[in-house]
Amino acid sequence: METSFYMKEALKEAYKAYEKKETPIGAVVVKDGEIVGRGHNLTETLNDCTAHAEILAIRQAAQNLGGWRLIDCDLYVTMEPCIMCSGAVVNSRIKNLIIGTKHIKNSYTEMQHEFKIDFYEKNNVKVSFGVLQDECSNILQEFFKTLRKR
Repeated sequence: METSFYMKEALKEAYKAYEKKETPIGAVVVKDGEIVGRGHNLTETLNDCTAHAEILAIRQAAQNLGGWRLIDCDLYVTMEPCIMCSGAVVNSRIKNLIIGTKHIKNSYTEMQHEFKIDFYEKNNVKVSFGVLQDECSNILQEFFKTLRKR
């Protein structure tokens, strides 16, 4: 299947988070063309700072595949992972990381972005950006616009 199909599935997860008033980020783990893990942000719902979309999708994939090494798996995520999630991507042995939109809003996040890209490269994770970028960016912009109005 095409990469946009899997990113649309990650966006479905992001919309689930949006409906729960969570930061709308979604992720799916794919192995051999099959989605083996799904997740969306649940930090507020679960009162758990580690309940990010990527972490939850990786956990579900590991459970479904019977092991924590997600060799030859791809992770599709609507927004660039944070530092914590970047560590989980590398530790889980994800092969390809496909990101909808970057998280760059100031020089501090730009510095983190550069660190993460270097980290992925040194650990043989192939990274690509921009799959359904507008859709991935729009849901986040809408969420934060609505949040600021409250």
